[in-house]
Amino acid sequence: MRRAAVLIVILAAALPRLAVLDRERETILEEFVDKSDRFATTLVDHGTFGFLPDVASAYTQPLYGWFLAGLYLPFGHSWLAVGLAQTLVAVATALLVFEIGTLLRSPVIGLVAALLTTFHPYVVWHDVHANREVLDGLLLALLVWCVLLAYEEDWLPMTAVTGSVVGLAILGNARLAFLPVVLGVYVAWRARSVVRAFASVAVLVVGAALVVAPWVARNKVEVGCYALTTDARALWKANNLNTYGVLDRGGWIDDVPKLAGAPPWPELAADLTLAGQPTTVNECAQMRLYREEVLEFWREHPGEKARLAFQATRMLWNPVPSESDESGSGLARTARRTAEPAFMVVLYALALVGLFVAPRRFVALALLLLAYNTFAAMVFAGTARYRAPWDFVLALLAAFALAAIWERVRQRRYKPAGPSAET
Repeated sequence: MRRAAVLIVILAAALPRLAVLDRERETILEEFVDKSDRFATTLVDHGTFGFLPDVASAYTQPLYGWFLAGLYLPFGHSWLAVGLAQTLVAVATALLVFEIGTLLRSPVIGLVAALLTTFHPYVVWHDVHANREVLDGLLLALLVWCVLLAYEEDWLPMTAVTGSVVGLAILGNARLAFLPVVLGVYVAWRARSVVRAFASVAVLVVGAALVVAPWVARNKVEVGCYALTTDARALWKANNLNTYGVLDRGGWIDDVPKLAGAPPWPELAADLTLAGQPTTVNECAQMRLYREEVLEFWREHPGEKARLAFQATRMLWNPVPSESDESGSGLARTARRTAEPAFMVVLYALALVGLFVAPRRFVALALLLLAYNTFAAMVFAGTARYRAPWDFVLALLAAFALAAIWERVRQRRYKPAGPSAET
């Protein structure tokens, strides 16, 4: 049964994405492309991780850029290489979800959860396009698997491995920077003593720090400051007096008016330089400028920030995707407005039921993870793009709900008849 389930998961993950890849071949590296694509191209062509040759940058998280560079080096700037590689990543994610479900209860739970995860209409399309969330999903699934093992075995080496995985996830998504502390508390909850609990937290946090430290040190040496990313402008775009109105009208934070008097940001400066207008920027100074603007906005306009936080939460959990998801064919856009909302409404309903029937240890972890992602959206911004990599957690809860519903139906269907009147 396990071998058959694994084969089903592989085919269910691969075949729809290969179909999308064939249909969308012209858009894979043209629409909805993460700026890591540009970093990767510069790294392969010139040996510099940045927008321009010999100008190092920290204006994005590095993991997805490194992933793309590893594909472009042997295969060139190929849509086929990206699509096939990311299909393999999606297959690996589905298999990890299968393993998590098996660990929690049985291969049946794992199979149902993996199918719900991999048939998610939003990610089927996005997984083969050049955006970093495909790696976020893989690392988050791997992280949940490691966390559960560390929790159940109360084994410090496994906790260290968990920390390393968190560190990799942070290199892919800076919004996960505080997740090691949250997961450390979860792993430490089952510790046999206070000393052991503190040791678990320390090992997990240190494990994450050791993975992240070389990148942060590189930024100090080559860019001029310690930072996970110097793109504080993205945080500012989600936290200023114009943001709410832009999002409320159906725009995205990229549509927010520029900060008056601010110098060109690194990507724009690179474009100007390539256009024959040499422009230099100080990424670290810009990071501090936009960070101070954000902090001032929070201090001076707490009511507006609260309104933005509520808006971000609503956008994060909205079953109808918004913002930059209008790329792709007409069929893709139609699916976002029909199949995706229907899928998510059912998934939400089943996940709510799953909270009452899934193992308590997983329910606690699921609530911690979903609460963390919601809080991150409240600080930054909310959209389906930022929720989708976490939806496998909902799929696992939904699998337990479906199993409980099926068991109840089966019991009623085969309930023995009562004694007859004659006896």
